[in-house]
Amino acid sequence: MSEVLLQAEQVSVRFGGLTAVDAVDCTLRAGELVGIIGPNGAGKTTFFNAISGVQPPTSGRLLVAGTDLTGSAPHHFAAHGIARTFQTPRVFPDMSVRDNVRFGMQFAGRGRRAPAGLASEGEILAMLGLDALAHEDAGAITPSQQRLLEIGMALGTRPRVLLLDEVAAGLTEAEVDAMARRIRRLRDEWQLTVVWIEHAVGTLLRYVERVLVLNQGRKIADGTPAEVINDAQVIEAYLGDELAEGIDA
Repeated sequence: MSEVLLQAEQVSVRFGGLTAVDAVDCTLRAGELVGIIGPNGAGKTTFFNAISGVQPPTSGRLLVAGTDLTGSAPHHFAAHGIARTFQTPRVFPDMSVRDNVRFGMQFAGRGRRAPAGLASEGEILAMLGLDALAHEDAGAITPSQQRLLEIGMALGTRPRVLLLDEVAAGLTEAEVDAMARRIRRLRDEWQLTVVWIEHAVGTLLRYVERVLVLNQGRKIADGTPAEVINDAQVIEAYLGDELAEGIDA
């Protein structure tokens, strides 16, 4: 069985009287491509914030490759191989595309072992199809290209686990499909573990191999796409329709 890279044990996040994440367990292994879905307000992004160090959990434990990082700052998670994107791309608009990726490398990547076949920001840009834009200001490229660039910045930190938060938001149907194919290629060619939150449930279900479903902060299912769409709690949470369309498409 492949190595456990990240383990969440009974992780909860509470804001005053609101429980956003409620005792969620999750084990992520090397090479997995996992989707996280759930209705609006299910706690998906808050869970991402917890497992990347952005939001310390109120209770529970987070272990990265066996090291307890519960309550540690984001740069400690990055130094241990966890990288993420955000719902709204966080790029430096006045810096070149290449320098944005270089920043990611300097943030946490210096001295880290690169994923297989990855040695420079040029190779990252080529993988993402941004090499022709290397000298353009990041603020001058399209929103879909900025989403790819943010992935490039995350890759620059030399991650083993890449957390993607709604990277298909606002993209056309063709762009969403292209993004999904690129994500799978990143996993395959650079031997990453990829965890992907997405509202485009149909696309996600076609490309991931395992799905974690959150509803009202709790994990209600964890299995293959085929298993998940037949789960009674998931059908109730989603009314079934979008999930069925996603797996049949």
